Amino acid sequence: MTNLADMMKQAQMLQARMSEMQERLAEVEVTGAAGGGMVQVTLSGKAEARKVKIDPSLAAPEDVEVLEDLMVAAFNDAKAKVDAQVAEKMSELTGGLPLPPGLKLPF
Repeated sequence: MTNLADMMKQAQMLQARMSEMQERLAEVEVTGAAGGGMVQVTLSGKAEARKVKIDPSLAAPEDVEVLEDLMVAAFNDAKAKVDAQVAEKMSELTGGLPLPPGLKLPF
């Protein structure tokens, strides 16, 4: 029975640490770029868009399609960086705790 009590205590500690990590991730900002930095997208650690910066030279009407493609690429770059940071933090948080395959944290 002691093992069950220990497991419950560990689960509660993990839940508290995950809540703290989620709060910290909300404060993180990651910027992705495309087109040599001409388009930049900044996301929060929870992958929420915070800011888009576009070089004025791209605002010409004939460049709209290129601009759209660059915005998608910049967003995807920022999202990949956020995912990498979340994975790193989760690895630190779980400290080698074996999680079931396919379980993604935070929930």
